[in-house]
Amino acid sequence: MLFVVGARAPSLLVTAAPLRAVPALFCTERTASAATVTTGVAHSDRQERQWEQGWRQQRSHFATLAGSAPHSLVSWPSLPSTSSLKDRSDMDDDALSSPRASARHQGLTSDGSPVQVSRRKASSIAAKVQHFLSKENTIAPPNYNRFWNVPFSFMVQVSVGSVYAWSVFNSPLTRDLGVVASAADDWTLSQVLPIFSMCAFTLGLTTAFLGPWAERKGPRMVATAAGLAWGGGLMLTGLGTMLHELPLLYLGYGVFGGIGWGLGYISPVSTLMRWFPDRRGLATGLALTAFGGGAMLATPVNEALFSAFYEMPTYLGAVDSVDLVTENGRRFADVSGQLQEVVIASATDLSKAGISGDAGVYAVGTGSTGAAKTFFALGASYLTLMLAGAMGQRVPPEGWKPEGFVEPKTENKMMTSGNVHYTTALKTPQFYLLWLAVAGNAVAGVTVMSCAKNIMTDVFGSALPHIVTGTFAAGYVAALSGINMVGRLGWAAASDYLGRKNTYFLFGLGIPVMAGLPSLTNYLIENPATTPLYIFAAGTALTMSFYGGIFSVLPAYLADIFGQKHVGAIHGRQLTAWSAAALGGPLLLSTLRDSSYKAAVDDLAGKCDPALFQTKFGAPMSSLSELVDAKTVTIGSLMEIAPAGTLDPTPSLYNTALYSMAGLLTCAVLCNAMIRPVDPKYMLKENKAPPPPAVAPPAAAATTKQQ
Repeated sequence: MLFVVGARAPSLLVTAAPLRAVPALFCTERTASAATVTTGVAHSDRQERQWEQGWRQQRSHFATLAGSAPHSLVSWPSLPSTSSLKDRSDMDDDALSSPRASARHQGLTSDGSPVQVSRRKASSIAAKVQHFLSKENTIAPPNYNRFWNVPFSFMVQVSVGSVYAWSVFNSPLTRDLGVVASAADDWTLSQVLPIFSMCAFTLGLTTAFLGPWAERKGPRMVATAAGLAWGGGLMLTGLGTMLHELPLLYLGYGVFGGIGWGLGYISPVSTLMRWFPDRRGLATGLALTAFGGGAMLATPVNEALFSAFYEMPTYLGAVDSVDLVTENGRRFADVSGQLQEVVIASATDLSKAGISGDAGVYAVGTGSTGAAKTFFALGASYLTLMLAGAMGQRVPPEGWKPEGFVEPKTENKMMTSGNVHYTTALKTPQFYLLWLAVAGNAVAGVTVMSCAKNIMTDVFGSALPHIVTGTFAAGYVAALSGINMVGRLGWAAASDYLGRKNTYFLFGLGIPVMAGLPSLTNYLIENPATTPLYIFAAGTALTMSFYGGIFSVLPAYLADIFGQKHVGAIHGRQLTAWSAAALGGPLLLSTLRDSSYKAAVDDLAGKCDPALFQTKFGAPMSSLSELVDAKTVTIGSLMEIAPAGTLDPTPSLYNTALYSMAGLLTCAVLCNAMIRPVDPKYMLKENKAPPPPAVAPPAAAATTKQQ
């Protein structure tokens, strides 16, 4: 072995057998050794004596080993004195006093820009943040009250639960340019509604692929990531609304919002189930109650923000007082010799939108619905709330059980005593049968919730205009959210006694509800009355309670079938069923509604007098398709020139969608009936922990260290 010893340059070459490690003091450059030695010696005389004693021992050892080495090759470094070390330290201080050296010493280049020091500081800060958010750092201390985790989980769940208030955004977004009514370049409902579906689809992908990651990283890091994604996504959505760029809405709300939704949804559920093994149904109910009630709180908040940020567009006058021109299906007004695109808002349009104003002509692009600023405000608020909730997240220690808790002995054949790995669960028929049961049951609830305000105003707004106003419809959305919240807690708690499978059977009561609602709308067309309104509200409320129960019971249902060990990851994959329902349900509704709408418009136009049509819209009947695409012709505007006694077809626009939902609910009930206990061959083989490795005797350990 070849050793180089010296203060500045090689001064000793020794060829010998393997030696004990040379102290780093003898093998470093002067600047490092001098700084280290100077600091050690200057502290106290005792440290100096210890340092000198160690030097002499090492020098004696090297002299013995050198043996026959030529004396000319041996040049031992002399022992520096305390005074020489102090002199050297003073010299180093003088050298560092120059601007260039001082900059190097501080980690700066000659022009003052930071180099490696700032990177090290940034790396250190990142490491501290990562440690603070890590799962190991969130393990609860002894005697921790498990109920403390509930309010912090509520903060996260309430924030992402506001997604169910999406229907209140449908109307403002479809009037983004026209404000009081939809302009030609405004987005249609079929363009806006899929944003919610995209968000739900991203939720499913997030829970499926990031579920195992969330289990490893713990609730604090996952909730933090959820807050950043959800809050940032809302702000990006606000930017897209302000710029009137639809792709930004899909990216912000549909992608980033969906990621935040997914992470914020699964993290508290899994954590609370670990804290409450004695009441799994209650645990998931507590976790998801706040989620279901998020829209109940968000709906009035959103409406208040809309009102605060709303700007009325420029009013040009009544229809008879404005010179209107129709070009390519669009309406224009002659304003000071220039054509200004306009919208014509009737009293019914203003009432449905919840706007106080005069019916007449309004300039396009001169006001604001307040949607963009609302998204900005919500993004900042939810980001703050979710980060606060993330900081309070705790997980129980491994193997923790509540005091006095004993695993229940049950005769429920659906409850397994083993565990199935989350990858193996995908090979079982139970996973896919439950997936279909969840998807089929969720279609009705998610479709109603995503378009609740539009359904209420379309079905009952024209028949009962003095009752069903924009404010009433917003209250209806909030009420559905409250029922959703109560259903999550109530059905989850009830499932502890009824059983998960039997509870899912009860959700089949939504079949007659969905199949019977079209009869109410048909009756309403001929007999405008409040009774159909109350029955419709009660039926949809019951459906929403079932919808909330589907997802609050699901984690416990999965734990019964596949075991508790990997329920978090399995739950994430199972939520893709919800994504399929949220993607397919609103898309089915919007497609069937558009088809019904066009058929109704064609039927009404055929009943109208062509001369009146020409006078009303400034274009012949042959331009009907172009006028409909430009939103100049609507069912409401056609009803103004339709013959007396013509029935308004608006309440029946959703009939075909409701019948389709009843059929999907029937399929869900059949799939739930086919679920059986998991075959034991899919269970994990639980092995005993291996014994700890034997500790080597002290002598043997010392020998090993020397070698």
